[in-house]
Amino acid sequence: MNTRNRPGQPTRQQLAASRQPYGLGTPTGVLQGSVSQQKFLSQGLFMNLDVMPNPACSTDSGRPCHHPLTNDLENQRLLAHELVVKNSFDKIVQVLKRIAGLQHEADFEQKAQAIALEQLGFDLPAEILADAWVADLDMPALYGECVMRMVRLMAEQTRLKNPQQDQDEQQYTDEAVVFFLDSGYHAVDISPCSDGRLKGLLRYILRLPEGAVRSRKAYAGAMFDVDANVKRWVDTELMRFREGRPVTADAGTRYLKVAVYHWSSSDPTHQGCAAHGSNVVAAAEAALKRLTEFRKAIENSFCCGASVDNLLIGVDTDTDAIKIHVPDADGEMSLYRFVDNIELYRATVNDDASSARLKLHRAITDASAATGWGAGNGEPHEGMRRLIASLLINNLSQIEYVCSYWGGRYADIGHAERFISVGDGFEEFQLRNLAYFAHLHTVEEGAPDMDVGIHIFTKLNVKHGLPIPIAIHYRYDERVPGCRERTAERCLRIKAAIEARYADLAKKDLLVCSMTVQDKRPGSQIELIAPVAA
Repeated sequence: MNTRNRPGQPTRQQLAASRQPYGLGTPTGVLQGSVSQQKFLSQGLFMNLDVMPNPACSTDSGRPCHHPLTNDLENQRLLAHELVVKNSFDKIVQVLKRIAGLQHEADFEQKAQAIALEQLGFDLPAEILADAWVADLDMPALYGECVMRMVRLMAEQTRLKNPQQDQDEQQYTDEAVVFFLDSGYHAVDISPCSDGRLKGLLRYILRLPEGAVRSRKAYAGAMFDVDANVKRWVDTELMRFREGRPVTADAGTRYLKVAVYHWSSSDPTHQGCAAHGSNVVAAAEAALKRLTEFRKAIENSFCCGASVDNLLIGVDTDTDAIKIHVPDADGEMSLYRFVDNIELYRATVNDDASSARLKLHRAITDASAATGWGAGNGEPHEGMRRLIASLLINNLSQIEYVCSYWGGRYADIGHAERFISVGDGFEEFQLRNLAYFAHLHTVEEGAPDMDVGIHIFTKLNVKHGLPIPIAIHYRYDERVPGCRERTAERCLRIKAAIEARYADLAKKDLLVCSMTVQDKRPGSQIELIAPVAA
């Protein structure tokens, strides 16, 4: 959610100036419209004319779309970040092809290292290069290792951003926390599907700072672990009782649990959620069922009015447009009561900022007044309405981001992930289709998540003779004695369990696992864990 560009506020840097205000949760309640500008580049650099046209980006006058509530500077900043990270990964294949052509030259090792350092930013494993004279260069092993090293390099470069960006990011996070509290929520816990196309959910699709969200753990099909989530709720409430963070237990706020499912509007029967057989109704029903079970678990297990609010969000991964299922006055949701943001974008793109906001609020009210299968018991409370409106406004910028830079729909409407992220994930970069995410406490408990990921990468990589890169990453608390050592042991245990579960792939050297740990403090260094010698 965006909280910058207040009237009269001086511009310090582009990051500081690129955030729009929450508006609905601030004392002024005013949202600033962006200055209209040409969004489609004349060279067509970021346009993809081969994908289906986006119906949201059609205007009566034929001019390029520009929504009055779009944050242009933020879109430009996010595009620059996406291109840097993804181009770095995509460069790996190009560089390795060049190196492969040099493997029989006398000074091969020196040339290969020089090319890799210049083009990729890191050295290649010396032992792989040294063995090239005996037989052909082991390209699968080299590819897997390069992906793992690029993961660490990109995360480290993001971590070492300048202090001013850190300060802006902290302010951005603090403002988001204040907004959530103003809406009546002391904690926000989001469980999206593990699909890599939702990897950019927070920063891109919803425009939320990572630090403002209590938890973001992905599960195949958004089928989050209810018991684990109840434990997280208990930990959060205990922190409120013991430390008064972020507010005391008598503040009257609630815990918000969000589940996010997805579909593909271009190819709904093939490119939807793999965990639900690309059946969007099944995906939405399953996520809603988990939310209901979580809420009942809290209410049945704890007394004195303990409760949570739930929110169900759907994402069209072709356009990044969201569909928010509006709760009624009792907090109940229906698959047939929602606001479709791509329709809202189309209905407001030719309006001024004030008219667009009015239509947005009206859309929420109209959804609450739905009849038939979508009928509910009145409107949600004011804080929930404020939250829904802000998420819709934030997502309008993302819809236009896809319209402006990717021709309305992403070219990679299917899976195009670069690696599988296991564990706590890398908060340093969250990008669409960069990684398939599997949050594992144990491989046995997370088997459905890993199985879906392995199935996806069997088609992406194994089919072409490339290994599956798996980045195992967990965070520890340095304040707890022995926590780092136990976290490192956990990495080793998870790695061994993955290789045992997918033994056929491991025997063929088609699994490449990298293990890292990191302290929970923001900005802490990523530490590589060496594998146990065989």
